[in-house]
Amino acid sequence: GRRRYLPNIDSSNSNERSAAERVAVNMPIQGTQADMIKIAMNRIHERLADEDWATQMLLQVHDELVFEVPPDEVSEVQSMINQEMKDALPLDDVPVVVDIDGGAHWLDAH
Repeated sequence: GRRRYLPNIDSSNSNERSAAERVAVNMPIQGTQADMIKIAMNRIHERLADEDWATQMLLQVHDELVFEVPPDEVSEVQSMINQEMKDALPLDDVPVVVDIDGGAHWLDAH
């Protein structure tokens, strides 16, 4: 587990206390998301190497992964990425939604 110290949780200053409360509520969600993306990144990296794809993982931004994918690999790689991201961390009854977009350049992908 994670431990997060919140020295201002009992502050007499309402702004400091409110900020600490927000951190306390968000921490488990953001921590779980961080674990999920790291697990998915490792699994995807291994699959790309094991299956000898030319696709390259370029960048992670928060909960987003950016890839450079040759046109002939797009369909298979999208399917693999979708599955690995969904399966990274089972969350019982919590659905994991993966959105995959693509384009010739960054602007087209958003």
